[in-house]
Amino acid sequence: MPHPLGLITLLTDFGDRDAFVASMKGVILTINPQATLVDLSHHVQPYSVEDAAYLLKSCYRNFPKSTVHVAVVDPGVGSARRPLIAKSEHYYFLAPDNGLLTPIL
Repeated sequence: MPHPLGLITLLTDFGDRDAFVASMKGVILTINPQATLVDLSHHVQPYSVEDAAYLLKSCYRNFPKSTVHVAVVDPGVGSARRPLIAKSEHYYFLAPDNGLLTPIL
């Protein structure tokens, strides 16, 4: 059964020494104040799309169906790269279109 108020996982290379993660959570909660946010990790090696893909692939199935998995690891941050929104049989994914989701989809 889908999480009634939205379960969202977060995977980034932002670290925890600044306000980037808090800002991202604030935006999500402004859009959906009832969302449940789960931090997968914010310590992916900076810009390592491969590490992020491995981490996400190794754990996304451990979450309830209809979970939204958000991954932000992008060596081209600030470029014209577009976001990729994808759906597998049971999950939703949002990530830069940089190959991060290739092992999953």
